[in-house]
Amino acid sequence: MLRLSPAFNRNFGKGWLAAGYVFLYLPIIALIVYSFNDSPLPNEWRGFTLKWYAALLHDTEMQAGLWLSLKIAFFTACGSVVLGTFAAFVLVKYKRFWGRTAFSGMVSAPLVMPEVVVGLSLLLMLVSVQRALGFPERGVLTIWMGHLLLGMAYATVVVQARLQELNPQLEEAAMDLGAKPSQVFMLVTLPMIAQAMMSAWLLTFTLSLDDVVLSAFLSGPGSTTMPLVIFSRARLGLNPSVNAVATLIVLIVSIGVIVASYMIARAERRRQQEMAAAYRN
Repeated sequence: MLRLSPAFNRNFGKGWLAAGYVFLYLPIIALIVYSFNDSPLPNEWRGFTLKWYAALLHDTEMQAGLWLSLKIAFFTACGSVVLGTFAAFVLVKYKRFWGRTAFSGMVSAPLVMPEVVVGLSLLLMLVSVQRALGFPERGVLTIWMGHLLLGMAYATVVVQARLQELNPQLEEAAMDLGAKPSQVFMLVTLPMIAQAMMSAWLLTFTLSLDDVVLSAFLSGPGSTTMPLVIFSRARLGLNPSVNAVATLIVLIVSIGVIVASYMIARAERRRQQEMAAAYRN
C-alpha cells in the first residue's frame, strides 16, 4: 500500500488551495488590469490609460444604474437583517408553535428555489395586485421587495446559526436579575449576535448589488439597475468602461469588507476581555 509522506500531503493541500484561489480571483485581477487598457478591445493590450474612468463621468446611464443599485442594496441589507433576525429568533427560541414547520419552510424556500421561479411568481403576484388596487407599479419598490425576499432568507440562516451557539444561561441570569424580555434581547442577546448581523448585512448587500434575474422581472421604466445596464450592453459588445465600473465596485466592496472585518475583530476582542474580567471578579 502506497504511503505518502506528511510533507507531500501538506504541499499537495497547499497546491490545491493555491489553485483554487487562482481560479477564483484571476478573472477579477484580469478585469481590473484591463480596465486600464488603452485599447477598446477587451483582449488586446495597447498601454496604460485612465480614459475609461474619465468616460464614466459622462456615462449618465451607468451612473444612474450604479446609484440605484447602491440604494436598493443598502435598504435591502437593512431590511433583510431586521426581518431575518426576528425570524431566526422565533425559530431558535420558540421550538413549538402552530405553523412552525410552514414558517420555517417559507423562510428557507428562497434559498433552494431558482431565482427565475421566484422572480416569475413575484411578477405574476404584483401584476394581479396592481390590476386590483392600482399599486404598486413595477420599479424601485418592487425590485426592493424581491431582493428583500431573497436577502431575508440568507440573513435568517446566518443569524440563526449564531443564536444556536449562544449560552442560554446568560439570558436566564439576566431575567433572574429582574430584566424584562425586551431588555434581555437589547442588552444581552443583541450585542452577542451583532457580528452575525453585520455578516448578514454584508452578504445581503452583495447579493442585492449584483442581482440580475429578480431585477429583470421586477424592474420598470426608469428603474434600471447597474447589472441590467451591463447585461443589456453585453449583447452589443462590452468596452473597458464596464471593466472600470466593475473595478470601482470591487474597490468599494473590498473596503467595506476590510472595515467590517476590523470592527468585528475589535468587538470580539472587547467581548473576550469583558468575559475574562467577569470571570476574574
